[in-house]
Amino acid sequence: MGISPVLSILGWGAIGLLVLYVFYVVSSRAQGRPMRLSIVLVVILLAVGIALNALGAGLTFIDQTEVGVVISPLSPGGVRPEPLTAGIHWVIPFLESVNRFSIAQQEYTMSGTFSEGAVEGNDAVEARTADGQQVFIDATVRYSVDAVKAVELRRKWVTQDRYLSGFVRPTTRNVIYNTSARYAVEEIYGVKRAELQQVIFEQLITEYDLQGLILEAFQLRNITFTADYAKSIEEKQIAEQNALRARFLVDQQKQEAERRREEARGERDAAITKAEGDAQATVLRAQAEAEALRLVSEALQANPDLLTFRYIEKLAPSINTVLLPSNAPFIIDIQSLLRQQAPPTPAPTPAPQPTPTP
Repeated sequence: MGISPVLSILGWGAIGLLVLYVFYVVSSRAQGRPMRLSIVLVVILLAVGIALNALGAGLTFIDQTEVGVVISPLSPGGVRPEPLTAGIHWVIPFLESVNRFSIAQQEYTMSGTFSEGAVEGNDAVEARTADGQQVFIDATVRYSVDAVKAVELRRKWVTQDRYLSGFVRPTTRNVIYNTSARYAVEEIYGVKRAELQQVIFEQLITEYDLQGLILEAFQLRNITFTADYAKSIEEKQIAEQNALRARFLVDQQKQEAERRREEARGERDAAITKAEGDAQATVLRAQAEAEALRLVSEALQANPDLLTFRYIEKLAPSINTVLLPSNAPFIIDIQSLLRQQAPPTPAPTPAPQPTPTP
């Protein structure tokens, strides 16, 4: 409770005590009891009552969420030019009064859903798009009273209910209607919805500022269409989804075919690489064998008996003589051949003689 009501209650309480006191004195005298009326007490109670009521009517407390406009017959136009901000203020008792306006954020919603908006029932904005389609738009505006322009707002609209019904609702609906007519229905439904919301917001800012209001936000809550157009949109979306799915399947098949081609190409390259490696290995082996044969041939040419010696090495140790078939058979003395091939045995080194001691 503010200070003004408290002072007024105390003032009326003092006057009430005065009335009771006078009634008590009069009753006592009527019953034959001598009772004298105290003029001093009467004056004190009357003065206190009037003073407290005057203070209650003159002191005004403005909350931080409010702004006050003083209605005064002493000011030009019947209103003080400066609004009352948060705090305690003094107005002329019983001559001036204060109209209060909330400067807290307020919200006004227009919706096609029952009991959701400021007006019960279907309160969506009905509009026509650039291509003649009918749309229904749910919207919300958030605004607050400009404390500096509160006096101007009061002069134009007097009360909050009047500027809500006379400005906020009709102006917002009108801007939504006119702006929506500049866009095709597919633009509103799709890529340009955010742009539509921003354009409406920018236009409403100017309109609200002229009335002493601050527009803080505008929101397109929902956009709906007629049943026939909604059905056509649904069918179009289904067709687009089917087309996208078909393209996806085609792309998937192309990717699978490309994968198989890459696998075949890899297998072919691997086979070619293996064949080239095998051929190169064969060539290297042939070159190595040819080189080995060449070295053997040169060794045999340099030492014709080498082949016979190698043959004898493969024989059993107990065989001493071999008969080889030829045009004229002959006998090989193996032991003599081995002695010829064996390296000479070095002569033994004589032992050192001891040196005589003198």
